[in-house]
Order: sequence, then C-alpha cells, then structure tokens
Amino acid sequence: MLRVGIIGMGKMGQLRAAVLNEMPGVKLCAVYDPFNEIDRWKINRASTAEELMDNSDIDAVFICTPNYLNQSLTIKALNSGKHVFCEKPPTFNASEMEVVVSVERSADKVLMYGFNHRQHGSIHKMRELMDEQDYGQILWMRGRYGKSVDEGFLDNWRATRKYAGGGILIDQGIHMLDLLLAFAGEFDRVHATVSNLYWKLDVEDNVFATLENTQTGLVASLHSTMSHWRHLFSLEIFLERGYLVLNGLKTPSNTYGEETLTAARISGPAAIRGNEEHFSFETDQSWEIEVKEFVNAIRGNRTAKFGTSQDALKLMQLVDKIYEFRVEK
Repeated sequence: MLRVGIIGMGKMGQLRAAVLNEMPGVKLCAVYDPFNEIDRWKINRASTAEELMDNSDIDAVFICTPNYLNQSLTIKALNSGKHVFCEKPPTFNASEMEVVVSVERSADKVLMYGFNHRQHGSIHKMRELMDEQDYGQILWMRGRYGKSVDEGFLDNWRATRKYAGGGILIDQGIHMLDLLLAFAGEFDRVHATVSNLYWKLDVEDNVFATLENTQTGLVASLHSTMSHWRHLFSLEIFLERGYLVLNGLKTPSNTYGEETLTAARISGPAAIRGNEEHFSFETDQSWEIEVKEFVNAIRGNRTAKFGTSQDALKLMQLVDKIYEFRVEK
C-alpha cells in the first residue's frame, strides 16, 4: 500500500484527492491546509506542512499550494525522504529549478510535476497521427490560450509577482509552452512582448512570443492572455504534408468549448475539406494518467516517463527567455 499526503486542499488538492481515493493500492492518509474546509474528506488533518512531511507513515507527498511555496516545500519533502508530485509552476525561474534538481539527485526519490495538458486525449491523438502517418516535419505551430478574470482576481495572490512569480504566462501559458516543447524538442531563439496593458497589475496580462528552433527551422508562436473575454484554447500544427488543428479543451470548468481535433493530409499545394478527419474528446483522463504514472514510477523504482525535473528545467529556461522581454516599471 502506497501511503500519500497532500499539502494544499484548494481546487487542485481536492482534484488530486478524488483521483487518489479511486486508485487501487493507494491510501490518502493525511492532508494539510490552513485555510480550506476539509473535514468532509474524513482524512487525518496535519497541523502543519512539516508535520505531514515528517510523518514516517507517509511515502509520497502531493504539493498543491500557491506558487511561492512550490520550490521550498518540494525541497523539504525530498529531504524528508518523500516522493513528490508538485503542481505547476515548478519554480519561479530556471536557477531555482536547478537547485531542486540537485536535491532530487541526492534524495534519490521520484519527483514529478503536474502538466496534465500533455495527457489529454487530443494530444495523444496528435502524436499518434504524426507517428503513424507520413505528415513529414513540423513547419510551424501556433498556440493560443486565453481566459478572462474578474475583479476578485485583483485581490488574489496570483495578482502579485512576489507570490505568483509572474502573470498569465506562468499561470496558464506555461501549459501551452509545455505542449510546444513536447512537439518541437527545444527552442533556442525567442522574441516576446510581455505587457500588462489592461489590468495594470504587478504581473503580465498578455504575452506574445515567437519561438524558433534554429537547428530545424521550426517556428512557433504563443499568445497567452487574461484579457480574452471568451475563453479559448487552440493549438495548430502545420507539417510538410498535412495539418493538425485542435480547438477547445475539456476542463473541470467546461468553459473552453468542446475538445475537437481536425486532421488532414495533403497531396498538392492545399488541402480540401474532403480530406479532413474530425475527432471529438468528451472525457478528460489526464489527471488519472498523471497520478497513475507517478505511482507506477514509485513502485518501479524508476524515473517518471513525463513531467520530470528535466522537463521542468527546460520549460523554466524557456520561461526565463520570455520574461527577459518584460519591461520593468
């Protein structure tokens, strides 16, 4: 029996708890949250995060806390001999992530990060089509991820860089960056505009970035925004002999539209509608896939197949490059 504890029982902590409670051979033994009402979970409530991490009956810890706590709690949990699953963002920057990598190496425990978008059915299908059919090399990609926020956001910790680390890029756009990296491998040239034109916050509300892999010539563009009054998720991949266009995303909020993938192979200079295939994805199993992989990595005494510290480091290096274009006031 794998015994697990959760630090932070907000939206993400509760989501992870629901998955863990349905997983065979896993027992959720304790949780800690200084603010949220968690009595309904009927689970032992630790009095501090440290108490939970020092509990010898717990094998693994899920860290589902505000951004500014992620790095320090990850390090403490690893040093306490726990396997760790941490929500995004892993840290505020690449140098902080390098510290975590060093601690992980010494601790010799499984460390995994929550970037569930890679595990959506539509993303799996995109990869399957690219692997099984002759689409050729990727030419370019375009990712757009946008949402609106209300005035309550202004009083939230997410609106302050000291606690959030950044704005919409590190909050939501980081998922799209992770997807672009998953398909491109890496980007070594970056140009970006980082602005807080509308909300006038301590953090950015819009990021426009152009990313290039100079070895392959592949170029990707990203627009991450919190001034998109109609929630949007769109990922387009155009290849030498076809295209894959994903619109919508199945999420707990159900505000991003139906998750639909359009794919087409081309034989001439352009595709025709008759060549298109359409795929719909009505369920989201990404949360279960992530937790299952974390558990299997622990049981198999191996590194996770995705969401690793090296994945996180590469991602934070890219975030750093984009934030170099942030204009300080």
